Amino acid sequence: MQRLVIGISGASGVIYGVRALELLADLPIETHLVMSKSAELTVHYELDRSVEAIRALATESHSVRNVGASIASGSFVGVGMLVAPCSMRTLGEIVSGVTSTLLTRAADVALKERRQLVLMVRETPLHLGHLRNMVAATEMGAVIAPPVPAFYTGPDSVDKMVTQSVARTLDLFGIDVPETERWTET
Repeated sequence: MQRLVIGISGASGVIYGVRALELLADLPIETHLVMSKSAELTVHYELDRSVEAIRALATESHSVRNVGASIASGSFVGVGMLVAPCSMRTLGEIVSGVTSTLLTRAADVALKERRQLVLMVRETPLHLGHLRNMVAATEMGAVIAPPVPAFYTGPDSVDKMVTQSVARTLDLFGIDVPETERWTET
């Protein structure tokens, strides 16, 4: 069975990480969730569900403070890590290699083990420091994948835009979900 780490940081857009867990729920993929403290606060502002309900979507949920968790080790084998959404603070910690939580440590491990790390960065507008951090992350092997809507799918709701954005990031791990709408294929 494949394993994927899902990190949810405190940037607006926690629904992206939640939707990833929902899309993966019926697939033979073991999901390991880690949420920042800021993400837990953002959940209360953006979603009509509890942090506990979100944690229950994952195969295993890890405390952001537990830097000794399995996902903090290079011996934890998986296809990689998706950070959805990825705040600029989280991006900065990942790029610097100076990690302070399990979320950023797990991302650091994905990079050092040469596993796929996909960052759904969320900020606008971007200043030069943000852009430089994204370039540095890319040079280190991460994939920067901002949640940009694909209007060719003719989305008629925010929900469909979120689903398409997340489904396309899962493609980067070789995970095909039935909800993905593909150009000229749907």
